[in-house]
Amino acid sequence: MNIIKLIDKLYEENLLNKNEILYILDNIKSYEVDYLCEKAVATRKKFYDNKVYMRGLIEFTNYCKNDCYYCGIRCSNKNISRYRLSLEQIMECADLGYKLGYRTFVLQGGEDNYFTDDKIVEIIKSIKYKYDDCAITLSIGEKSYDSYKKFFHAGADRYLLRHETATEEHYKKLHPKNLRLSNRINCLRDLKEIGYQVGAGLMVDSPYQTNENIAEDLIFLKDLNPEMVGIGPFIPHHDTIFKDEPTGSLEKSIIVLALTRLLLPSVLLPATTALGTINPKGREAGLNAGCNVVMPNLSPTDVRSKYALYDNKICMGDEAAECRNCIEKRINMAGFVLDTSIGDNINWHSPL
Repeated sequence: MNIIKLIDKLYEENLLNKNEILYILDNIKSYEVDYLCEKAVATRKKFYDNKVYMRGLIEFTNYCKNDCYYCGIRCSNKNISRYRLSLEQIMECADLGYKLGYRTFVLQGGEDNYFTDDKIVEIIKSIKYKYDDCAITLSIGEKSYDSYKKFFHAGADRYLLRHETATEEHYKKLHPKNLRLSNRINCLRDLKEIGYQVGAGLMVDSPYQTNENIAEDLIFLKDLNPEMVGIGPFIPHHDTIFKDEPTGSLEKSIIVLALTRLLLPSVLLPATTALGTINPKGREAGLNAGCNVVMPNLSPTDVRSKYALYDNKICMGDEAAECRNCIEKRINMAGFVLDTSIGDNINWHSPL
């Protein structure tokens, strides 16, 4: 197989089979990575031109009932200082974000039983009542169909739930026995059925991951056809069993991002904080591989270091205005334009 020809086929048809994807992952050379990224950027431009959408991230709780082996806020980590933001604190984050031009708020937290369905509904309605021109994205894990439906009817627009890996055997190596890949995939299907704009995603170079696993992830994403995909490198946390595992590769992350853009041409694809954590120009590299979303932090600075899914996360001490101004400068210097609109997937049609 010829990799340049495979990239051209992917660019033209937005489709490859698992063996073709695996061949690229196993054999791609640096000059072919450059070509792959060029095609990814050209695809993004067809749908979004040079626009990069901005989301305001509010990390409102670092309590979590789960014990995922790779995660710094896993329930068995006794060394972490736990926190929960009150409704008033969340609204203060949203108020500040709105003044700074954000029109999407991402409410992210561990799976915290303190935040009942009624509490989540209250948060959603409070933000929507005050800012009805904004979108709300939830990233709060696996819930029941009825819970997802309540949140949707309260005004939530989008839901991020990384599938992490589409391979059962690999999933079991990253999670305790009470968590099941089948349930996570069912949650993603439920979210799509209800009418959310749905986001899935994976960690690149996570422990035990093979290129075949990544190929299966990409085939899964093509089949799921989510509106958003979150992809970043694995970064170890010092209070997990994977503390000594190597940090994920920027180049491998870029390859997977570019392949995702070509498989899902209209997808909303963040240049993640994790990319910026492993390399000072990581987010810019993501933008040059087809990414079109950034997610600066609106959380209060005194809790940001406590929401540590992995070590050495950047922007922990920056004020929200600093984060916003910094990311805009970076976007502009990389040759892109910040778009402060609500930023839906261009092919999205609301079911309501």
